[in-house]
Amino acid sequence: MSKTIAENYLADPRIEQAKKLITDALKEHASELTGVRAGNPKLKDIYTQMLEDFSKQRGGKLFYDYIGSGIGNGALVELADGSVKYDFITGIGVHYFGHSHPGVVAAQIDGAITNTTMSGNLQQNVDSPKLFELILEQANKYGAGFDHLFMTSSGVMTAENALKMVFQKRSPAHRVLAFEKCFMGRTLAVSQITDKAAYRKGLPQTLSVDYIPFYDANDHQGSIDKAISMLKKYFTRYPGEYAAFCMELIQGEGGYWVGNKEYFQAIITECKKNNVSIIVDEVQTFMRTKEMFAFQYFGLDKDVDMVNIGKNSQVCATIYREDHKPLPGLISQTFTSSGSAINAAYYIINEVANKNYLGEDGKIEKLHFHFAKNLDQLAEKYPSLIQGPWGLGTMIGMTLFGGDLAKSKEFTFKLFDNGVLSFIAGGSPTRVRFLVPAGAATEKDIDSVCKIIEKTLNEMN
Repeated sequence: MSKTIAENYLADPRIEQAKKLITDALKEHASELTGVRAGNPKLKDIYTQMLEDFSKQRGGKLFYDYIGSGIGNGALVELADGSVKYDFITGIGVHYFGHSHPGVVAAQIDGAITNTTMSGNLQQNVDSPKLFELILEQANKYGAGFDHLFMTSSGVMTAENALKMVFQKRSPAHRVLAFEKCFMGRTLAVSQITDKAAYRKGLPQTLSVDYIPFYDANDHQGSIDKAISMLKKYFTRYPGEYAAFCMELIQGEGGYWVGNKEYFQAIITECKKNNVSIIVDEVQTFMRTKEMFAFQYFGLDKDVDMVNIGKNSQVCATIYREDHKPLPGLISQTFTSSGSAINAAYYIINEVANKNYLGEDGKIEKLHFHFAKNLDQLAEKYPSLIQGPWGLGTMIGMTLFGGDLAKSKEFTFKLFDNGVLSFIAGGSPTRVRFLVPAGAATEKDIDSVCKIIEKTLNEMN
């Protein structure tokens, strides 16, 4: 017998027929979602009560009055009150192929009908090795030389695992470097790195972290000189105490600030002189530039030691080199991911790698330039209300009302009411940001969203 029983099971014509029935039903019902739609008045009271009960149960109000119905159509999503909105924040960068994508759903079904729900450190199915090979292949596209990856259940756990491996390698070094305005997560350890005091209010200090100003495109050489000067001061003040520099190459939560290759390389060179490992956090940037990884976009393939991915990848992982391999027992996890997520991850990453998403003429760049062109036109029309920068790839940010926090937040709520999901980011200035569902969005979707942006700006002007 040349095949396993499982292979015969998954190839059973009845399984294929069931999948086809589900896909056909999905396409039929999703096709009814063609544009923004107000909620169904008959569902209003039920939905309002659902929101109130859920908010009470979770211990706090939802940011938006959003509970999904369970279906969408590309960039459009239906809420449980029957309303339909453009999802241009995608769970803060999770739903790369939008909503109810037939290929993603089919991949999820493949995982769901296997023998277990969750895979973990002790037991994994054949879908995990297949995914690992794909991710490492893409990470090493330009000869980076990464050897391993460890799959985990959330983006912040990739950071925790990376830190543990670095601290073990660099022991007794215990300090960490990071960029100002960075975001790395909210666990007890990683909240110390995230440069937002409100996220660690009342928490004990678990890490010693020092910050370097992020790159300023208006002061290229000055940014480099300032960063290197501060690094030298830190290394002199705390010799041998730094284990890692945790880098966001494009700051998301911090306000959509884009870095620079020469700036990063200068910092990395100084860190390497002092035996400091480089951890690149790509939980938000993975699959969002014209390269699969942002470190590839900036040409840092040979320079970084560890890379964290998540969100769009559906599963989360720390990618690392042989010389950072942990000793047995340091890294382990009961749940690494579900079979549905692992299969969806393979489908999504494989599609992006092989279906004209990447490169100068890829879909990601085309969506960016189309969105940026629309926003440029709005900025010319309303110069006192909206300014750039517009970010990079499918990470789009805009400054409204001079970056005023209260007005920017008010704008996101009005935009939500008008049919578009966005979110805020950064401070001084505060920005409104979008994470475009590159696997689903079209230029027509962007045009529709920009019309709603203009409508909302006029309502607030």
